[in-house]
Amino acid sequence: MKWSEVRELYPNQFVKLKVLSSYIENGQEFIEDIAVIKPVSDDLATKELLQSKGDDLVYHTANKNIVLEVRQDVGLRRFDYHESQA
Repeated sequence: MKWSEVRELYPNQFVKLKVLSSYIENGQEFIEDIAVIKPVSDDLATKELLQSKGDDLVYHTANKNIVLEVRQDVGLRRFDYHESQA
């Protein structure tokens, strides 16, 4: 399904989506094809977004296009400190 179709079906509200196809250009991901999982109330949008994993996302239909900023995963370094005991 295209985003324009989703915007017509669910005007001015959040929807939870599964990304089916996208492409990356200049550090941005452009979403081309999606599947609607469910509409989401304004009150639950943040909670749903935080619980989303993988290719799921929550987006508002007031946006004309779905364009996401691509960020590099920042790894955590683990340091082992050994204290000598006297």
